Amino acid sequence: MENKNILTRSLAVSGLVLTCLPLLAPLVLAVFSLLADGVFRFDYLMPAELFFVGLAGGLMLSWGAWRSRKHVALVAGSLGAAVLLLGAAMLLAQVTGLADGSVQMGGWQSALTLGGLVLYILAMLSCAIGGAMLVRDVFRPA
Repeated sequence: MENKNILTRSLAVSGLVLTCLPLLAPLVLAVFSLLADGVFRFDYLMPAELFFVGLAGGLMLSWGAWRSRKHVALVAGSLGAAVLLLGAAMLLAQVTGLADGSVQMGGWQSALTLGGLVLYILAMLSCAIGGAMLVRDVFRPA
């Protein structure tokens, strides 16, 4: 029984770290840029660029949630929503012409695409919150 508990705890902690990394990396790097150069450079596309890191973390969280039978719907549901929303945002960019540069940024096309990106980030944040709740519960004494 103890081996199952150790694996579940490891999955929860590792998954939470990997899920939070794409969300926190732009903020940390922007602060470092501000301190080094005096210019605040925030890369709002970085969470999408680090999608596979967040996906790996979300899958680890889902596995840990499934093993512990806690917060499965929140973690798995928000991870599934994040995957669908990022896919929809990328499809919108392709269909509207933003991806190949035939349409300039600033119109309704970019508003729709960036809205999908914001919803993806919120879904990943929801997954991370579910992961934090999972970590709290698997480390709670019985």
